[in-house]
Amino acid sequence: MPEGIWKWAQLKGIALVGTGDFTHPGWFRELQEKLEPLGNGLFGLKERHRQEGGVPMACAGEVSFLLSAEISCIYSKNGRTRKVHCLVFMPDFAHAAQFNLTLARIGNISSDGRPILGLDAKELLKITMGIAPEAVFVPAHVWTPHFSVLGAASGFDSMEECFEDLTAQIFAVETGLSSDPPMNSRVSALDGLTLISNSDAHSPAKMGREANIFGTDVSYEAVMRAIRTREGFLGTIEFFPEEGKYHYDGHRACGVAYSPAETRAHGYCCPECGKRLTIGVAHRVEALSDREPGFTPSHPLHFHSLIPLPEILAEARGAGVNTKGVQGDYLSLLAALGSEFSILLDASLADIERAASPIVAEAVKRVRQGRVNIRPGYDGEYGRVTIFDDKERAEIGGQGRLL
Repeated sequence: MPEGIWKWAQLKGIALVGTGDFTHPGWFRELQEKLEPLGNGLFGLKERHRQEGGVPMACAGEVSFLLSAEISCIYSKNGRTRKVHCLVFMPDFAHAAQFNLTLARIGNISSDGRPILGLDAKELLKITMGIAPEAVFVPAHVWTPHFSVLGAASGFDSMEECFEDLTAQIFAVETGLSSDPPMNSRVSALDGLTLISNSDAHSPAKMGREANIFGTDVSYEAVMRAIRTREGFLGTIEFFPEEGKYHYDGHRACGVAYSPAETRAHGYCCPECGKRLTIGVAHRVEALSDREPGFTPSHPLHFHSLIPLPEILAEARGAGVNTKGVQGDYLSLLAALGSEFSILLDASLADIERAASPIVAEAVKRVRQGRVNIRPGYDGEYGRVTIFDDKERAEIGGQGRLL
């Protein structure tokens, strides 16, 4: 519901959020019913749909919506089956409706929020630009093994192989949860593209696990110009890439997770069952890279690697992230200090300690410094992040409950 997105955007500290799924007829109708144009190519939630309560005063802020959708293209090209997910941003409902009508003539857009079409990604790009030249088309989570333009299982080895003569219309790529800017910087073919990061959230509570930072006016034109040119695009907020569920290679059914070197040593096969391993993002980046690890570009992208605040509070407590205590801690801390991003990025450690506990302040400090331990994700299994061991948790401050 737009109401839920509006609420959680404020809790997270997000000023601009994509609607997602505008191609689905039911969701499109709801967006038209509940959103109103702001006169800048963006939309706001109508006053009558804004629910009182649920957002602490310290988090309250304006939230704008951007019409966005993701489309899955599954097709054959150059003798292989290709599966490429693509993001489309549209400037208004009229162009989005025309886009939906065109796609409905090609395949079923009603069965899923992310329609699956037997359509070449290049043709989807051509359709998008033909309907709205001011639209922006972005290959989604470009390194994911099974459904991305550069993925190991069903992607291509270059943007040009996929989009051919329309490659110049690709201004940005979405890097996905399992990679970060330093990893992408190893591939010089991406140098001219803006590296955007989105949460790819399937529930409002997971919004903002990755995000983009803009130094522009809040308008469709300004934001899209920043994506096209990188002027006013200040950086990203990232997962630690090891936490992404396709960072390492592996076979989840057998519990096997390997680094690229280990995969090569085992002949790309699972040692337990003999099946071919799912090749992850780290391996694929290495395969297509033409620069060594640690390469620093002349104009490196600014980014923050963060762990969502509920996960930090859960570790401080030694409890599950969805437990009542952790959820209560989360809302109490937001009420005291403001939105999740303001706490993770800007709040002083002294203020966090006063509002929460020493162990929460220490946890935020370590996340900011990148001092975390991660068991990498693989083959659809998220990585496991820890900040403390049991002994440290006891020494720093017991269970870390809010005071």
